[in-house]
Amino acid sequence: VTLALLDAANDKDPAVQEQVRKSVLTLGKQQPDRVLAMCQDYLLKHPKLVVIHRVVILQTIELIVSTRIEDINASRIKSIISLASDEMTRSKQEVIPDWQQAASNILVAVGNKYINDIMEEILSKFQPGVLPHFFVVQTLANLSDSNYGMVPFLNAILGTMLPMLGIAKQDNMKWVFSSLCHFSDSILEYLANLDKAPDPTVRKDTFCSEIYAAYDILFNNWIQSREPKLRLTVAEAVGSMCHLMPSDKLEEQIPKIIPTITSLYKKNNEHYVISKSLCQVIDASVNMGSRVLETQLDGLLFVLHQQVCSPVDYNDPPTVKNHNEILRSFSLLNSFPDRLVMFVLQKLENSNERSRMGSLAVLRHLINSSATMESKKLLILASIRQPMADHSNKVKKRVVQVISAMAHHGYLELEGGELLVRFIVQNCALPDTNQRSQRPTDPEEVTNEALRTMCDNTLHLLTTTVGRLADVLWPKLLYYLTPSQFSNATTPLCKSLIVLGSKKKTNQEPSFNIDFKQEVNAAFPFNSRGHGAPSLSLLQVLSINIHPNTETLWEKEIPPLESTAESLDKKQWDEKMLKLLSETLAAIENEKWACSLAAEATKYLSTYNNAQEEKSFLYRCIGVTLQQCFNKEFVKKQLQEILLTARHNDAVEREQGVAMGIGLCANSHLEGTLAKLEEFGKSDAFKKSPSIFNLLKDRNEVEVEKVKSTLILCYGQVALNAPPETILNRIDQDILRCISKHFNTKVLGIKVETKDLTMKLSLIQSVGLIAKAISVCVMKQGYVFSRKQELISVMLQDFIKSEHTDSLRTPVRHLVMSTCSNLTLEPALTENESFDLLKVCVNSVFSLPPETHTPEKIKDEDLLDPKQRQQALYKDTLAALQELLKSVLARDPTPDGLQNVFKHIETWLSSGRDHERERAITVTAHILAYFLDNLNVKNMVSFHNVGALLGRLSPRCSDPLPAIRAAAIDCIYSLLYIQLRYEFSLDYKDEAVESLLPFKDQLENPDHSVLYKTCSDLTKSQVMSKRLPQQQLTTLVFMLFEGLVDTQTNCCRASSVILNTLLKNRGGGLQDLVRVAVGQTVLILASQHLQTVINTLINQPLPYDWTSEMWMALGADPIVATQIIEIVMEKLVVMAPYVDKKEMMIRGGTTKVATGPPLAVAADALRILLARVQLDEVSKRLEEDKAWDAIKEPSTHIMGVTLLAAMAKHAGPRLPAIIECLCPFLNNIYECQRITVTAFFSELLNHHVVTELMLIDVLLNNMMERVSDPCCTVRMLAVRGLGNIAVGSPEKGKLITHEAMSGLSKVLQHLDEKNIHLLVVYIFMKIKPFLESENDDIRHASILLMGNLSKFGSGEPVFKDQIHNVLVSLLLHLVDPNPQVVKACKFAMRVCAPVVGSEQITAMFQNHLHEDKSLHYGEFINDLTKYLIQDFPGMLNFYHISVIQFFKSNWPEVRAAAAMFIFLLGNLQQEHFSQLNMPTVTKLVLLLQDSDPVVRVKAAEAMGQFH
Repeated sequence: VTLALLDAANDKDPAVQEQVRKSVLTLGKQQPDRVLAMCQDYLLKHPKLVVIHRVVILQTIELIVSTRIEDINASRIKSIISLASDEMTRSKQEVIPDWQQAASNILVAVGNKYINDIMEEILSKFQPGVLPHFFVVQTLANLSDSNYGMVPFLNAILGTMLPMLGIAKQDNMKWVFSSLCHFSDSILEYLANLDKAPDPTVRKDTFCSEIYAAYDILFNNWIQSREPKLRLTVAEAVGSMCHLMPSDKLEEQIPKIIPTITSLYKKNNEHYVISKSLCQVIDASVNMGSRVLETQLDGLLFVLHQQVCSPVDYNDPPTVKNHNEILRSFSLLNSFPDRLVMFVLQKLENSNERSRMGSLAVLRHLINSSATMESKKLLILASIRQPMADHSNKVKKRVVQVISAMAHHGYLELEGGELLVRFIVQNCALPDTNQRSQRPTDPEEVTNEALRTMCDNTLHLLTTTVGRLADVLWPKLLYYLTPSQFSNATTPLCKSLIVLGSKKKTNQEPSFNIDFKQEVNAAFPFNSRGHGAPSLSLLQVLSINIHPNTETLWEKEIPPLESTAESLDKKQWDEKMLKLLSETLAAIENEKWACSLAAEATKYLSTYNNAQEEKSFLYRCIGVTLQQCFNKEFVKKQLQEILLTARHNDAVEREQGVAMGIGLCANSHLEGTLAKLEEFGKSDAFKKSPSIFNLLKDRNEVEVEKVKSTLILCYGQVALNAPPETILNRIDQDILRCISKHFNTKVLGIKVETKDLTMKLSLIQSVGLIAKAISVCVMKQGYVFSRKQELISVMLQDFIKSEHTDSLRTPVRHLVMSTCSNLTLEPALTENESFDLLKVCVNSVFSLPPETHTPEKIKDEDLLDPKQRQQALYKDTLAALQELLKSVLARDPTPDGLQNVFKHIETWLSSGRDHERERAITVTAHILAYFLDNLNVKNMVSFHNVGALLGRLSPRCSDPLPAIRAAAIDCIYSLLYIQLRYEFSLDYKDEAVESLLPFKDQLENPDHSVLYKTCSDLTKSQVMSKRLPQQQLTTLVFMLFEGLVDTQTNCCRASSVILNTLLKNRGGGLQDLVRVAVGQTVLILASQHLQTVINTLINQPLPYDWTSEMWMALGADPIVATQIIEIVMEKLVVMAPYVDKKEMMIRGGTTKVATGPPLAVAADALRILLARVQLDEVSKRLEEDKAWDAIKEPSTHIMGVTLLAAMAKHAGPRLPAIIECLCPFLNNIYECQRITVTAFFSELLNHHVVTELMLIDVLLNNMMERVSDPCCTVRMLAVRGLGNIAVGSPEKGKLITHEAMSGLSKVLQHLDEKNIHLLVVYIFMKIKPFLESENDDIRHASILLMGNLSKFGSGEPVFKDQIHNVLVSLLLHLVDPNPQVVKACKFAMRVCAPVVGSEQITAMFQNHLHEDKSLHYGEFINDLTKYLIQDFPGMLNFYHISVIQFFKSNWPEVRAAAAMFIFLLGNLQQEHFSQLNMPTVTKLVLLLQDSDPVVRVKAAEAMGQFH
């Protein structure tokens, strides 16, 4: 086994190589001496092995030695040392790294225990005066790294090596000799751990002279080499040697060493080794108290600073290591604190980004690592201010890191420390990074988001971990909550203040109580949701400080708000905040306090100019606060302040801020608010100067129209928010009068309408708000809104009609329609007024072009791109139209009301433009659904317009647009249910109507024929064919006639199809209409009375003249034509082909006399039929072969039929139907018919087409039946047909086998045990060969059949033996490439489990082998093998033989599983191990040469278990 594995060690597949190595290692761990001996012998016997092969074996030897060195006898170790030494140095001249390194690694591994033996071998090849092999020196270096015991030998080695340094000329030899750094590191480690050392007498001075001598050669001769790799290695060695050099020599060399090493930075790209070496030199110099070092300090600091400023890429470890070594060097130089700190602080003044980043990194390191910085704190605090002003985020990040370090070392408590806190807070408030153009990503780039997160975390860290900072941060952090520039930092500030405040409150510290100045009150949370919850939490902590009365209320109200903060949308959140504010003010019960809050909040308005949402919320807060202020003059003053300072140009501030705030104020101060608005309307803000100076005014000056817009909106909000009992009396006289005055201006006494869009929008919104207010009030008290029609007229005539008809640019349409929807107040509109309203609105929306034009920007939609903005505008406009139509319908929810709405839409349904039809049908679907949902049948009225509506909508089911087709179905569904609700109860459900919904899926198919068929099916199945009232039918039909001239051809055809179907289904009640509509159409009559029509036409006397036209008309309809052919065929079938007539009385006997058409006539009819169905190729071939003549003659009839069947390949998809029609004739009493059909079928079996069309089984069964026919000719033809199968279906043999087993499986499920008991074993043996069939279906069927047989064999010893015979096969086929076979195996093994004879195995099969669950095959087979060995030891030999047979399986998966099975027999106990005979191993070895790498891996894995 081991030899075979060693042979396979050079496999081309890496996975196999790895497994071979593992298997040899497994064997080696069990029998290390034996396996190592074989590896040695193998290498000795194969001296010319390729290098990679030798390497794998040497690596395996190393692994065995490393893991089992304690168990290998000494003699074997010596031979291994000798072998490895020989392999390592066999190639004298060239270095072959992989091979020689593998051999060297063995020596290093052995050296961990046998260092003396190793040194004896190595030193024999390390002779004075002779340059050693490269890998001899490399091995010595590696040994010194890994082994303490090496150090006592180093003195002698160095003594031998020193003379060699002078004669080494090759760079690679110089490089390996430079590994002296390993020796130096080993000596230093040895000296640091003398208590554990084998020889504690070793001292540093033991090596000083040799190390210095070596240093002299390396430093003076080799460090200036042109080879970069050598230079770095020498530098590394020099760094290590410095610690072992005599102090006087080192002091002497420092002025040379430091400049030389620092000069290497320019010559090499890899700086880490240089920095490490430099750090070691500095360390050694500082340790010995060097005085010369100070003379090198300036140059050293300069170079170190250059390095610390180099970019650090954390994805590139060497740059990180280099940075850390440089920082370590700086900390070592802290023995010169004054010069070091001055140097770093001077460098901080340099504005260069990289220089500052480096200097800050050093400063942070020094603060964290050095106690000498204590005296420099104030100096450092002063110097850090300059980089704090830097604009670079990278520099800011380093500053934050320095501040964090300073905080932990007591800097922030000093004077000037608060500036550092301010810096952190400032950067917590950074805005998001603006999008930049694409450029290569900088690994050190710091975005605003990243810096902000870092500052958030730093502030939290300072709050929670640096206890002494509590008094620095509290209450100073509160001061940053109110200035707007810190608004983005609210969340982290609140979180920190909550922690600090809660701690002080719990500990009852006096400093918790704060003497607030008034402005802090303005920190009430008018904040966006991002920091709403933290703000509330902070308020709760500060409640006593803000006002003692708030504590109880906030403890109850704030926690629920915090928990729901994330789930509420902004509108809900704002409402809850305003409610909390109102409740808080009520709890405080201090008008002076409320007035103070309102005044301060008003002052803060301007600070939120860059936060529209928060500013708007603040306006609303002021409105709520003013509700609690009862000083009328104060309220007026605040309203004046708001109106004067508001930014009227800003839509959000105007609508959601000023207007809402003033509206809320009106809830308590209606009189005062209206008076202030009127007074402001008359103020100087509206007086335009007529002078020329007016033209020169700053263009940014607030436009008067925008101020008027604000006032108009204010009046709307006042109406909405004022007390319902007082507002109705003020609407006409105060509110609408003032709105009208502001909206209409007068020039020379003539009223001029404004064209300003903002004012239009404001007026519409305001009227809508007033309508809402009135609709709330009229629920409690009556009110007639006298100016309603005037307002609607203005909005329709002046606003909608002045809109552009070629595009949708503004929200005027949807706002007008929304407002009109709300104006459903008394007095009701007249019929004409309602007609005009709907006509204008519907036409203005439906006539819009498709969504292509870019609308004007409004409100806060700047964030949306033009396409999104336009889509939103179209969506809102269409939705507003639907709501308007619903509101009109709601006032008259009757069929007449529905018709009054629908008449404005119906003309658009047949528009030539797709988008117009789609809008019309979408709106129709909505209003019909609304009408149905709100239907309330109070009295006996009929849904008299259902026919007209159905006639308009049903043709749209075949519209070219899929969306229109789907919406049409929804319309019809709603209409029919409306009709049914009028007839039956409101909860009535009808199956016919419900069946409409699945038609939606069918109508997605754009194929015209499918659409027309669906329309026909839809008409048949739906209520309009079954339940539609007769009086509605006429209307429906005439509407469908109009649909015949629709703009869409598809819909014209659909109207025709629906009309025809309707007439077929309801024709009985439409006699008069049929006469008027379609005349004397025989086709329609035939569809109702087919038998009568056919009998009448057949009985017409010859010659057929006008009757021919009738037949042609009937043939035009494929359904009627099919029915006619069926009737005629039926007549021919029941008609006997001949009758027996008696001959003359004298002669006696009978004669056969034909009753039907002669054979020749039938052949001609068949020939014409083939021509009609355009089988020209068939007709041509039959003519050439003279088949028709042959068919007509009785003597050649069979040959003619055979020629006809030979054309089957041209019949294509028609063949199954032909065969189905002919099958009944095979059992006919007439011999001649049986002969004709059998001849036809017999020849069909000669052609592949029957296999392709899956007709083989039908024909085969028929031939089997005809074999026993009483007619000799039929029997002959049947046998011929069975013979033809070989040509027509060569696979049929396999199919028969498959079907036989599948059929038997099905039959077994219905048989009793007594019927099958004796046959079980016989069947089992018959199906066993098929388990390994190459055909997946046969394999699957045989395994399933085996499983189904199991229930008949339980308790039978013979059956149990049969199960064990196939057990291996089933187990291995659990990894079959075919998933169906795997499922069959699981089923068969599960049902056979009770028969196996082992409870443990039965449980395993039934628990793990489920068809729908995955199986971990390796674990399953591993556990199963243990049970097999345990429960069936006598069967093991049989199992081995069975498994080996599968080594040659067709499927690599099965071969791999077989190898695994053998591998698992490694679990065998010793007494059974003899079963694994040599042939087994030999065959397993052959699997190592398998073509599939997976099989080779498993074979190698298995072989690893033979130990």
